[in-house]
Amino acid sequence: MRAALWLLALFGIAVAGALFAGNNQGTVTLFWPPYRIDLSLNLVLLLLLAAFFFLYAALRALSALFDLPRQALRWRTQQKERGMHAYLLDSLSHLLAGRFIRARKSAESALTQEASLSASGAAPGNAAQVRTLAHLLAAESSQALQDRGAREDHLQKALEQAGLREGLETREGALMRAARWSLEDREPQSAINWLMDLPSGAGRRTLALRMKLKAARLAGHTREALETARLLAKHRAFSEAAAASLVRGLAVDLLNGAHDPAQLKRAWAELEPTERHMPELAIHAAQRLIRLGGESHLARDWLLPVWERQHQLPDSLKVKLVCALEEGLDTIDGAWLARIEAAQRANPRDATLQYLAGMACMKRQLWGKAQQLLRQAVLALQDAQLHRNASRALAQLAEERGDEEAAAAAWKQAAQD
Repeated sequence: MRAALWLLALFGIAVAGALFAGNNQGTVTLFWPPYRIDLSLNLVLLLLLAAFFFLYAALRALSALFDLPRQALRWRTQQKERGMHAYLLDSLSHLLAGRFIRARKSAESALTQEASLSASGAAPGNAAQVRTLAHLLAAESSQALQDRGAREDHLQKALEQAGLREGLETREGALMRAARWSLEDREPQSAINWLMDLPSGAGRRTLALRMKLKAARLAGHTREALETARLLAKHRAFSEAAAASLVRGLAVDLLNGAHDPAQLKRAWAELEPTERHMPELAIHAAQRLIRLGGESHLARDWLLPVWERQHQLPDSLKVKLVCALEEGLDTIDGAWLARIEAAQRANPRDATLQYLAGMACMKRQLWGKAQQLLRQAVLALQDAQLHRNASRALAQLAEERGDEEAAAAAWKQAAQD
């Protein structure tokens, strides 16, 4: 369609030119005494048009001639800029390839090129960002070469450039790299200080949170590490199993940091509901509370959610749960005794529950029932500690009723375990 319109326009121009030129009888007379020159109007118009084009071409040629020095300067500036960016790319390539000395030299060459451009008044628009990246590459290479002095020098210069308005985009990256280098040097507090300088939005990124978690663990800040691990779990930075294992380990460290029942209660209260329902955590907290001289009934309250799911627990955890409950059997109340008996009756072949019910009956001085349950349990118990405890309990029961032979056999069995 466009070609057809152009063709029509050309035909129109040709027709108009033919009509104007073919029927134009006008003349132009020039008087130059004693001469007279008669020219047709068409020829004069053509001469004027030719003179215009000639003058235009001459002016363009003169402009190009006088612009040669500026073009040469611009070409040299472009070559320097290309060289500067080439040095940056070379530095990054050498750094990734493990050639750290070459990487640092290339970064320093890029800085030299940028300084030359700035001195000549032809600084690129991203000069501050280029300087920051070059200093960071040089600092990264110095870190790999264990040249701490050069690393700190380049890092400070990078932060100075990143503090300028043109280099604010790279400031967060510089701070994160500084934090990582501090972690590599096993200086967690320094890493935490670098991360605290990050803006609030950047501080919640997964990379920053990972470094914060590592720094907090190295520094022994268990509470801070636990909070960070929770955030990472919410951000799905780990798989569900890995996140649960990490949070559980940090929560155990938090509980182990308590040295009296009051501290342990505060630590337990700081845990989230989902964490307090973790069997491993609840069992560990209950055992630690009893060992610190805390209330047994409170330990059993912590264990109640786990006890309600005890049929779903693997054997190893069920043994730990029974051991935790056994430590507080001296003060067990009727409600708990009923729960234990109901669980044992619901699973009469579960040797672990038989053991717990037998020990509970023994604490309540129900000798006959305790002896019956423990005899059944000792035949099927797989855990060596529970088997030994059951044999010892049977020996004590035998001594209570004066059966020395049965007591000796039970003590012998306990010793063999």
